[in-house]
Amino acid sequence: MAGDPRERGCALVTGASRGIGEACARRLAQSGWTVGVNFRANEELAGRTVAAIEAAGGRALALPGDVTRQSEVEEMFARLEAGHGPVLVLVNNAGLTDDALGVQLRDEEWERVIETNLSGAFRTTRRALRAMMRARFGRIVNIASLSALRAIPGQANYSASKAGLIGMTMTIAVEVASRGVTVNAVAPGVIETDMTRELIDERISRRIPAMRVGEPPEVAACVDFLVSSQAGYVTGAVLPVDGGLGVAALSPPER
Repeated sequence: MAGDPRERGCALVTGASRGIGEACARRLAQSGWTVGVNFRANEELAGRTVAAIEAAGGRALALPGDVTRQSEVEEMFARLEAGHGPVLVLVNNAGLTDDALGVQLRDEEWERVIETNLSGAFRTTRRALRAMMRARFGRIVNIASLSALRAIPGQANYSASKAGLIGMTMTIAVEVASRGVTVNAVAPGVIETDMTRELIDERISRRIPAMRVGEPPEVAACVDFLVSSQAGYVTGAVLPVDGGLGVAALSPPER
């Protein structure tokens, strides 16, 4: 199908009421996409994200939906597609942590994180691919984590979910590349969000080669590139956004 994909489809960002998801939704709207702002529980924050997008001249819709429930995924897509066309851009950002040492992790803590971070992304990806393959255009960006690439004690469940997400990214990228659909991952390091703000201190910042933590808009800028037409030949990639932490020694020298 010819023409600007922004005129014949829309974007969906899961877990977009705050943090990295909110930044991605706002950046994609700035780039001309109509954006579905998914949330699971916090309708007020999702409404603020939509209001901010609309105040800046963009178009957005708040969409309730739990990615761990197939019926809610279907309903979310149906609502967005009914008014704005097929979902041609999907950012899988919905996720959570439930940290504990491996020997202490309970089954429910393991399953909750895997079900949300990995299985939820699979459900939305599977649903989005139908329209993307028909349109012969699609962009899927999965928000992985530095935890998938290096050991962080206490995050066996989270690390497994994000490592699995990277594996899924690479495999599906190969499966759909011939149909004009790209599938990539972004792997943030320490990013200042509501979830991490209380954990960040000067000692952590000193271990990062860039000597600072990242900000959600910096992750969103990378997502925006991977969604753009300029990235049409980039697929199956994992883009770290971590200030060099992933390739640094465990204790980089202080400066």
